[in-house]
Amino acid sequence: MRTDFYPSRVGSEAKLMKREDPVIHNRGQFDGPLNASDLDAYEKNGFLMLNDVFSEDEVGIMAEQLKQTLENAKGEKSDAVVTEPEGDEVRSIFEVHKNNDFFSRLASNEHIVKAARQLLGSEVYINQSRINFKPGFSGKEFYWHSDFETWHVEDGMPKPRAVSCSIILTDNYEYNGPLMLIPGSHQWFVSCSGETPENNYEQSLQKQELGIPDQNSLTQLFEKAGKRIETATGKAGMVLFFESNTMHGSAGNISPLPRSNAFFVFNSIHNQLEEPFGNASKRPEFLANREGIKPIEPQLTFEKEKVTT
Repeated sequence: MRTDFYPSRVGSEAKLMKREDPVIHNRGQFDGPLNASDLDAYEKNGFLMLNDVFSEDEVGIMAEQLKQTLENAKGEKSDAVVTEPEGDEVRSIFEVHKNNDFFSRLASNEHIVKAARQLLGSEVYINQSRINFKPGFSGKEFYWHSDFETWHVEDGMPKPRAVSCSIILTDNYEYNGPLMLIPGSHQWFVSCSGETPENNYEQSLQKQELGIPDQNSLTQLFEKAGKRIETATGKAGMVLFFESNTMHGSAGNISPLPRSNAFFVFNSIHNQLEEPFGNASKRPEFLANREGIKPIEPQLTFEKEKVTT
């Protein structure tokens, strides 16, 4: 019988538990763009924001691809295309690393894949991918949560040995619903109350109501962080890496400016999904990659575009 070191949704009470696993794995085993201070900052805070990863021309290419992908998704009837809870505007498009040639190559970008290998200390694969849209005036909030809590309970991810890479595709300001993160929160696991119903993902992708931390645990994490919350603001092309157990969320966007990002979850090849640790059935493949898993070979994403433009 396997041991669950991160039990959650197993009772009526929430609990704050100390993390059982390292943050940086096998430091120095892989070469990449992150230096020692970058790794130290990630290990301490649970996230790292990088500027100047992509050139202005590359950002322009990504913006065009984003626009085209959104146009193609409008009106599409697919589980992988999620709309806003109170409208038909697109909120997220999942599995873009499989269904879109450009974003497939972006997921293999040399810079971000090598950085992910440095953080996880192993070869990596894409566990989940999506493009997130938060339209101006109507983009809804996403409450505080740890991705690992959901991936562990509903997908069977054994350990928090995964990292999310968010490539900012539109300028992120304080006022258009940027991602907010609690520094150091990745060192604690919030065991949440409740029980997961079947097909919970159908509702949670629009508005998450299970697997969210209680207010007392959030307050403790906030105080442990020195009463700090960081916002991922910056120009299009910025890249944010955040640890799978980092507590994060975002407010609604009531500004005129939309907010969008490409989102790739890199998982260690040694941390592949098992049976869910909760009572519900496995979530679909577009949310939790189980098939055809192989290490990503880093590529020069924009080599072709630079030749033809």
